[in-house]
Amino acid sequence: MVLATGGVGKAFKITSNSWEYTGDGHSLAYWAGADLIDMEFFQFHPTGMVWPPSVRGILVTEGVRGDGGTLKNSEGERFMFKYIPEFFKAETADTEEEADRWFQDKLNNRRTPDLLPRDEVARAINAETKAGRGSPHGGVYLDIATRQSPEYIKRRLPSMYHQFKKLADVDITTTPMEVGPTAHYMMGGVRVDADTAASTVPGLFAAGECAGGMHGANRLGGNSLSDLVVFGRRAGLGAAEYVKGISAEPAVDPAEVDGYAAEMMAHFERSGGENPYQVQQELQETMQSLVGIIRTQSELEEAVEKVQTYKERAKHTGVEGNRQYNPGWHLAIDLRSLLTVSEAMARAALERKESRGAHTRDDYPTTSADFAGVNVVVRQGADGEPQVSQEPLPQMPAELKALFEEGR
Repeated sequence: MVLATGGVGKAFKITSNSWEYTGDGHSLAYWAGADLIDMEFFQFHPTGMVWPPSVRGILVTEGVRGDGGTLKNSEGERFMFKYIPEFFKAETADTEEEADRWFQDKLNNRRTPDLLPRDEVARAINAETKAGRGSPHGGVYLDIATRQSPEYIKRRLPSMYHQFKKLADVDITTTPMEVGPTAHYMMGGVRVDADTAASTVPGLFAAGECAGGMHGANRLGGNSLSDLVVFGRRAGLGAAEYVKGISAEPAVDPAEVDGYAAEMMAHFERSGGENPYQVQQELQETMQSLVGIIRTQSELEEAVEKVQTYKERAKHTGVEGNRQYNPGWHLAIDLRSLLTVSEAMARAALERKESRGAHTRDDYPTTSADFAGVNVVVRQGADGEPQVSQEPLPQMPAELKALFEEGR
């Protein structure tokens, strides 16, 4: 079997390209006995729509900032100048004047801080909103209206203009956009062999966003498609080679299939059961506030405890209607995956006591040499509960190491 599904966006309150991602690929592999790695590394894109609620999380392209758009708080301050990390100071403008000149003359000026890496911008927006300097609906303002002419905006950013006009009734040529960090990409996933995409379960292969290890602590823009093309092919070839070596087809236990079918149908038999939408909403609130951009031990521990209560409530969800396109039923079934992956993320984040890439611990704000050489691994224990461990990173192949040494 080859898994190539996406991440777990629906576990978060604000989602972008993760609207329908429910962690099925991760969970199916985990329940089958596969290892999950890097589950603590979850990328938040800094700019998603925050208003109206029906469009929360729809992505606002970085092209808006690339074409001159600036991030402002409720006081009208271009706040990104306060959040330039030491690592990026040499290449980042520290005055508005130089940042504005950069758009016209990139050779002789440093880059605007509005275009710092995604995790840096997302953390800065998060800090401003928590400090009470956010927009009315919980984000900040992305302003291009005062920076470029309406003709320029419509020509350079036609999709953004139509997106806001059609979905939010906002004219971005005259009005700032309200934006905020949005769940975007899962770096963690199924542990696989780099050459064959084989998981730790024989016959199970994974590629794309449900596979872990490709992007380390933070995916760079554009790498997702390359990942799918390269490792999708390797997964297909690996699976084909595996099948060639099978002497007999594996048997399917009809009783086990019937058991899963009965479990799915049981949601219709619970009159007055838990509302799956209510459980999901509470899970989203928990993940957004306790396992979001900035994490601490006490909040992560609280999240794990809450997930346990949601897991119990999810066993008692009831739905009405029939089986033809019943979103409530679909969600009731999806909750098991959402809860499985959410718990894995929270437990892995608890284990990694440092800040690295997209994983930020307020109580451990720096990177740690102790964690530089390990993956945090989550696997299902004999009792069905997740087991978390630290395991050494695989050694870099000699030919790749030689290339790195050559580039120094």
